[in-house]
This record gives sequence, C-alpha cells and structure tokens, in this order.
Amino acid sequence: MLFSTPTFLFLFLPLVLLLDRLGPRPTRNAVLLLASLLFYAWGEQEVVALMLSSIAVNFGVGQFVGKSVNSNQFGRAKWGVAVAACFNLGLLISCKYSGFLLENINRLLAARGLDAWSLPEIPLPLGISIFELPIGISFFTFQALSYVIDVYRREAEMQKSPIDFGLYIALFPQLIAGPIVRYRDVAEQLRKRVYSRSEFATGVRRFIVGLAKKTLLADTLGRAAEAVFDQVPSAELTAPLAWVGAVSYSLRIYFDFSAYSDMAIGLGQMLGLRFRENFLWPYAAGSITEFWRRWHISLSSWFRDYLYIPLGGNRKGAGRTAFNLLLVFILCGLWHGANWTFLVWGLYHGAFLIMERMGLKPWIAARHGIVRSGYTLLVVLVGWVFFRAANLEHALAMLRAMIGLGSGDGALHHPSMILMPDVVVALVLGVIGAGPLFPHLARRLGARELDSLGAGWRPRLALPAHAAVAADLGLLILLCTSLFFVASVTSNPFIYFRF
Repeated sequence: MLFSTPTFLFLFLPLVLLLDRLGPRPTRNAVLLLASLLFYAWGEQEVVALMLSSIAVNFGVGQFVGKSVNSNQFGRAKWGVAVAACFNLGLLISCKYSGFLLENINRLLAARGLDAWSLPEIPLPLGISIFELPIGISFFTFQALSYVIDVYRREAEMQKSPIDFGLYIALFPQLIAGPIVRYRDVAEQLRKRVYSRSEFATGVRRFIVGLAKKTLLADTLGRAAEAVFDQVPSAELTAPLAWVGAVSYSLRIYFDFSAYSDMAIGLGQMLGLRFRENFLWPYAAGSITEFWRRWHISLSSWFRDYLYIPLGGNRKGAGRTAFNLLLVFILCGLWHGANWTFLVWGLYHGAFLIMERMGLKPWIAARHGIVRSGYTLLVVLVGWVFFRAANLEHALAMLRAMIGLGSGDGALHHPSMILMPDVVVALVLGVIGAGPLFPHLARRLGARELDSLGAGWRPRLALPAHAAVAADLGLLILLCTSLFFVASVTSNPFIYFRF
C-alpha cells in the first residue's frame, strides 16, 4: 500500500487514526500492530509470516540477551548477539543476494567449463520462497539487529511486551523505507504515546509536504529520468540527453525518498511518536563527508555506530581508517541492492571520503562556496548515474555522453521530447526546493524559532499570525493539487521500496 494512493488516504489512514484515538489506551498498541501488519500484507501477503518470524526470533533473543546482561553473564549474551546477527543477516542475504551470488558463481563455472548451479527448492508454508525479496526487509532487519545490540550494550532495556516489540518492528509509517528507527529512541514512546493537538497538526502539515513532493515533483521527474535511462539506447545518447537524465534522477531520488521520510515522520506525530530527521538538505553540503551527514542519516549513523566504530573507526591510524571507510561503503552500496552498480557506487563514495580525510577536504573547505557546492554536486550526480544505471556498461555510456563522447546525434531522441512543460516546472522547483530556501524565508518573515529540518519545510515555526495563516493556506492548496494528481495519475512506488 502506498501513502500516495486513495485507498491509504481516504480509507486506511482515517480508520487507523480513529481507532487509535478512540480505542481503550491499553489496547492501542495492539490495534496499531494489527493495522501495521494489514498494511504490510496489502502487497506482501506471502511474506507476513516472515515478518512475524523476525519479530518472534528477535524478541526471544532480546529476552535472552537482556537477562544474561542483567546477571552479568556477558559470555552468554554474546552468543545471543551472534544468533541475532546470523538470523537477521542470513535472512537478508538469502532473500536479497542469493540470486546475485549464484549468477556470479555460474559465470565463473561457465568460464571453467563446469555445470551451472541452481537454487534449491525450499518448501515453506503459505507458498513462501525464501529466495524472494520482501519489501522493506533491509530496514526491519537492521532495526531488529540494532535492538539486540543495544540491549547487549546496556543502551536500552529489553522489551518485555511482545506487542510493543512487534509494533517497533512493524510500525507502518516507517516500515517499508525508513527512517531506520533505533529502539532506544522510541522505547518510552511505545510504552506511553503522548498525543497533543499541536503535534497532530504539525504531523498533518509534514505529511502534506511529503505528499506534494512525491506526487508533484518526484513522480514527474521520475518520468523524465526513466525516459533517458530506460528508453534511450546507449548508442543514441547525447550530452544534453545524458545531463537531463542525470539531473532529473538526482532530484527525483531526493524528493522521492525525502518525501517518504516526511510522510513517515508526519504519520508518527499523528500517532504520538517522534522520529528523527532523515535528511538535512544534503545537496547544500560542501563536501562528500558533509553530504553523508545529511543524506539518509538513519542509515549512515547505523553503519557508523554498529560497524565503523566497532571496527576501530579512525582510532587505529590512517591505513586502518581508510580500510574501515571503504568496507563500510562497500556494504552500504550492497545494502541498496544486489548489483555491481551498487558496489561501484559504494566504492566511489568511499574513495572520496578517504581522499577528503587525506587532505582534499581542507583544500575544498578553503575554496569559495560555489566551488565547494559544485564539487559536491558533481561528485554526487556522477554517483547517482552508477546507482540508477541498469549495469556498469550503461553507466559508463551515460558518463561518456555527459562529457561529450556519446555516439548519438540526437536524430531519434532529443531533449525537447522529454522536457515537457510539467517536467521543466518540476526541474526548476526541484532545484529551488533542494536547498534550504524555505527556512531562510521563514526567518525573513520573522520566525523566532526554527527546527533543524532535512527533508523539506516543516511549518512548526513561531511565525507571526498573518504568515502562519498564509503558510497553512499554501499547504491547503498543495494538498488539493496533490489529491488531484493522486486521482488522475497512477502513483509510482517509492524508490526505496526496492531496498
């Protein structure tokens, strides 16, 4: 079920909010858990059992680890953490990477003249295949694993209620595409959700902003990006076409993913939960290091806290630091998908982070702001080409075309065929909206307080009365326009549903 569909907007969400507010307080989490499982089952009926298995196993292991730690039996607790790591990572690898691994093994076998391997048939209940990719598995497995690790580190208390733990894993606002929520950040909120009219209103406003970004910008830019990446053969690429595709996709992925985060955070506020920001104007960063402090913050901080720092971080010399960074970003790339393009994307970003640590960052920091921004945007844009391309050959063809070495002459495909009026408007608004313009305008309007925002303008500001009314009127217009697009255009799934 998509947030941007009539079924969700006019049926599922109103019913959930009504039941959540009117139901008896002791049963609210149970009702919300059932609603979350229904939300997941809407498009993933066959793998709800997998979700329930993940909840059951991680809850049981968390109990074991928590009791072991409380009795100072850390040896036993480590075994529990090992079981959680094997289960969660094994589940992720078998569902997400088994086909990729088998494909590459068979290439090696074919090169040696040996017979190819095939995946075994593993019968499971309800017709489930252990080798199919459930939506959101990369997110909920990381959340479950972080819970067990935090209990072991005594950074969180073990959850005694299976319903509250199940809700933590399956909570529908952020189940499919994040942000990755740390258990310690929401444990108390799950025990006692606090409702307020102001928070609910803020959540509604945030949700409207996300809905507009998805329907008006991301989906429109997505059509332009797909026209170049999916419909123009590599041999017919020209520089203008390649740049239109790369820029459109760079804006599309930001507005698509940040829109989901906006909507998830807004829904959380409506339900009495506060999630951390997942974006902080990443395209306004002045370096790649800064970009990764602003982009998909929940994932980058997860890798930092549960992999980079345990590996030694930057405490064991320059060589070990470079190795740790490269390993983290190789895994970050592969986390996004089982394809060599994602591996190269991770290596590419890891290489720039290493170069910045070796001296490039101070040199860039001493340059003019335009140079810093231009450097960051160019590096990120080239990376998105690898991220989006079907394979490495396609990515290299796009990059050759972008520097004027494409083999196309524009006779069959021309940018004017893609740059329709709605796409041009979306590109202009996208470029403007990708920067922190709205908070700047809010300050100019007299805001006395402004939260740190990432994904977009959240009008939780101490604005003068006339400005607040104007802001809400603008949001109402955005909502009506978005609903018109929802009713008239087929919604596209969020990009990060694939991951």
